[in-house]
Amino acid sequence: MRMHNADDDCGIAQAAVITGDWWNVLVLREIARGHVRFDALAAELGLSRKVLTERLGKLVARGVLRRSLYQRRPVRYEYLLTDSGLALLPLLVAMQDWGDRWVLGDGSVTATAAEDSAEHARMHALTGSRLPTELELPAGDGTMRDAVAPDAAATVLFTYPATGIPWEEPLPGAAGCTLENRLFRGAWPAFRDAGVAVHGVSTQLPHEQAAFAEDEALPFPLLSDTRLRLAAALRLPTFHGAGQLRLKRAVLVLDRRRTVRHVLFPVADIPHAVEEARRLATALAAEGG
Repeated sequence: MRMHNADDDCGIAQAAVITGDWWNVLVLREIARGHVRFDALAAELGLSRKVLTERLGKLVARGVLRRSLYQRRPVRYEYLLTDSGLALLPLLVAMQDWGDRWVLGDGSVTATAAEDSAEHARMHALTGSRLPTELELPAGDGTMRDAVAPDAAATVLFTYPATGIPWEEPLPGAAGCTLENRLFRGAWPAFRDAGVAVHGVSTQLPHEQAAFAEDEALPFPLLSDTRLRLAAALRLPTFHGAGQLRLKRAVLVLDRRRTVRHVLFPVADIPHAVEEARRLATALAAEGG
């Protein structure tokens, strides 16, 4: 990519060397989703092996990806995000948010989605997909926790915008996060007895979530997706509210193999969604996860 000398000190121009290439961005998108092996990337992208090899080589050379050997005969590598690559995830999610709002949507800000929207189709297409392994998020107690509970027969993962936030203007779908957490708290004994884990996820900071969890005596962990790793892995719908990128409300039911079995989105009727999550997760756990 040819650049003007004046761009040498411009961070935007330097970042565009990497993110300004269509295929580079899509390669990073797929690796964030857990497609880290060459054949899987080629299949997802429909990209020729020659072009994919070139793009991967350049991303490794730029320090955005690293190669990790997983097979010796023949030699095979996985392509994993470095710290530099992980730092690009918020940019990818912001690009998706912009595209959902301004290209695929009508430009309005909303915390929900219409049933004929691209977000609705993308979320429900998650059924049957697997969450990447070792996707850990910070919890309020200072530990890192797997988004999917390793010892549970099933995991209910519910995303929500935020608790205790005074929205600058009424946003459809933004209100009700405290109610949702309380309803999951009320249903917790049934989840626990069925061997089902419940994880709440928002983009709030861990200490903010910890204060809320303590005040509300929540028996399940709240996980922080401030670095948008989960949002990028699942291409979760987002919106801008109170000065930050927020997750739209959704409920996912995953089995012990990290496969998404059920998706509830959009969530308009919160009590119904909590009860439906309990019913679906309990039935999945009874099947053996």
